[in-house]
Amino acid sequence: EQIRRKKREERLEKIRQNVQLKYAAKRKRCEEDEAKRLLQLSKEALSQGAGEDALDQLDHNEEELILAEYESDDEKKVVSGLEEDDDDDLEEEHVTKIYYCSRTHSQLSQFVREVQKSPFGKDTRLVTLGSRQNLCVNEEVRRLGALQLINDRCMEMQKNKHGKNENEGKKRRVSRTVCPFYSFEQMQFLRDEVLVEVKDIEQLVSLGREAKACPYYGSRFAIPAAQLVVLPYQMLLHEPTRNAAGIKLKDQVVIIDEAHNLIDTITCIHSAEVSGSQLCCAHSQLSQYMERYRKRLKAKNLMYIKQILYLLEQFVAMLGGNVNQNPGCQAVSQTGTVLKSINDFLFQSQIDNINLFKLFGFVERYGGPASAVKTNKENQKVAGLQDFLLTLQQGSDKEGEFRHPLLLRAASPLMQIEGFLSALTNANQDGRVILNKQGTVAQSSLKFLLLNPAVHFAKVVEECRAVIIAGGTMQPVADFREQLLCCAGVDPARVVEFSCGHVIPPENILPIILCSGPSNQQLEFTYQTRDLPQMMDETGRILCNLCNVIPGGVVCFFPSYEYEKQVYGHWEKTGLLSRLAARKKIFQEPKKANQVEQVLVEYAKCIKLSRYGNAAKEGTFNKEKGCVIMVGMPYPNIKSPELQEKMTWLDKTMPRAGGQAPSRVLIENLCMKAVNQSIGRAIRHQKDFASIVLLDHRYARPAIFNKLPQWIRERTQVKAAFGSAFAELRKVRTPCILCHCSPLSSSGPL
Repeated sequence: EQIRRKKREERLEKIRQNVQLKYAAKRKRCEEDEAKRLLQLSKEALSQGAGEDALDQLDHNEEELILAEYESDDEKKVVSGLEEDDDDDLEEEHVTKIYYCSRTHSQLSQFVREVQKSPFGKDTRLVTLGSRQNLCVNEEVRRLGALQLINDRCMEMQKNKHGKNENEGKKRRVSRTVCPFYSFEQMQFLRDEVLVEVKDIEQLVSLGREAKACPYYGSRFAIPAAQLVVLPYQMLLHEPTRNAAGIKLKDQVVIIDEAHNLIDTITCIHSAEVSGSQLCCAHSQLSQYMERYRKRLKAKNLMYIKQILYLLEQFVAMLGGNVNQNPGCQAVSQTGTVLKSINDFLFQSQIDNINLFKLFGFVERYGGPASAVKTNKENQKVAGLQDFLLTLQQGSDKEGEFRHPLLLRAASPLMQIEGFLSALTNANQDGRVILNKQGTVAQSSLKFLLLNPAVHFAKVVEECRAVIIAGGTMQPVADFREQLLCCAGVDPARVVEFSCGHVIPPENILPIILCSGPSNQQLEFTYQTRDLPQMMDETGRILCNLCNVIPGGVVCFFPSYEYEKQVYGHWEKTGLLSRLAARKKIFQEPKKANQVEQVLVEYAKCIKLSRYGNAAKEGTFNKEKGCVIMVGMPYPNIKSPELQEKMTWLDKTMPRAGGQAPSRVLIENLCMKAVNQSIGRAIRHQKDFASIVLLDHRYARPAIFNKLPQWIRERTQVKAAFGSAFAELRKVRTPCILCHCSPLSSSGPL
């Protein structure tokens, strides 16, 4: 063991030396480039003479606003004839590892704590990755609060760290702020500490504060030698983020937990939206920049800027506006939503002759994160085009140069436009552009909708040795198999499905499908019938009866916030709400996530009016739940343009399954995923007890019934009449659920 440890320490020391050499070489190249730039500027100044135009006489601070000549990667290779420096030889070799991904940082912390308690905790090299918002230990930066502001400020401090604090020949020095925790030596120390002992996010942050080292970057240094990397799956699914973090998937194992919404997550990550006000604001800012520094810009950079301005003009024109007018005052002639293919959008906006790949690269390089610190005359912090745009944005209202409603104060609109340009480089068949025209140009927007998430998941599947998609309630799994794996080129024979039962005994759970209410009203909560007064009255009578026999809390899920609000208002008018309140204290789920916890504190012996897919069902209830009630079936809004386009795309590209159109299967699967996620929260642990009542006769249809989880399906009873269901609930004795209460009430139906 000592020999192995010594060899490992020698290897780590060698790697550290190599990395230091790499950084030293990079610094030397930067210094040489800076010297060449200053020499070029001095030559230009001498050649121009004293008759120089006023616009060319720049303040010392403004020298940094002049862009270096941009060349794409292909152009660099043609000019130099050589590939870029290969730093792989200086990097530590990645050992075979497991990447464990989940949805939230709290879920990752739970997993890490289980690893710590396991027999493998002392021998496993584990590193936890997270966002700056969770790992930053610089209090000045943390106080900014918003994730985007924290990211921007952190990256600005990095530029200050690697840049020169003083430039020769300048009469005035530029004051720069650097992060005291961004120390290479200290981050290497933190890296070694992380690999020695398993630490969760909280412990990693505490260690960073003690060592005066950045946990965000220090944890990334530990990735190559780690055996287990724990990270949010958004970080792994987005390739640029993955590459920036130093994550290499070649021949590695990936486990994606809580993967029930994996398809939606990939779609959301790679979609992009930009508003009309952002387009007009970016055009105004960029125009002012070009006019201010036109004679100091390289010809190629000037060409790229003009192309961006042209793109912005065309995008605004597609929304029915003009960039030279206030977007808040430009009325849209025809409101509504129009969907176009990528090629049609490029042709109609007359930008199909522009190389979007090169243009996107230019915006990505010079439209990056801006400083979150406001500029002023005494201390003007500038670091490129983005800071100039931010300066314009902050001074716009005072100077009266331009006034656009809905301006983003945190960063330039070029960041949103960068994402939209990147999305337009997708293949024509894999996405659609949505023109959403609403009232004015400022209220309108352009949105890219990704239709085929498999194109971005394919690289993960191709590179990895194995990919495990796991979750507590993954049914129906057909979406993952067809839309994600098969479309990504995976051989169906290599896809292995495994499903196990639940740990609870069969007698601890009572699922019931209820087809009619106490007054024999058939329960069918379709869009046509659910708003009927008799249907809402019947739902209230069912809840009143169940409250008679359920001593604990009752969680009632509705298909949407809007329907919950409608039913609640109807019960108030009819007096049924007061009858419910006599049995249980009633809470409604708040829309704001930060208010949910306050409601959950008093959940015991309460009816909580909630909705499918809500935040309140994410495992926050303990075993003291009496009953979960599902009102209706949460089918998505099929009138949504995005969903309609997705359905059309599926019908064209996917085979029919069991005689059903793929679009119909999609609608049913989206509905049942929401149902399964909700009812899955009723049972969390081996000693839990719960009753689950599904209020809608459509749950009994074979196509729907078979999409329930197996451990629910095999224990479900279908009750055509309310009386028989009520009798089953009365027979259930639950002294272990809540406070060792007496047998349930024998009260009959209302």
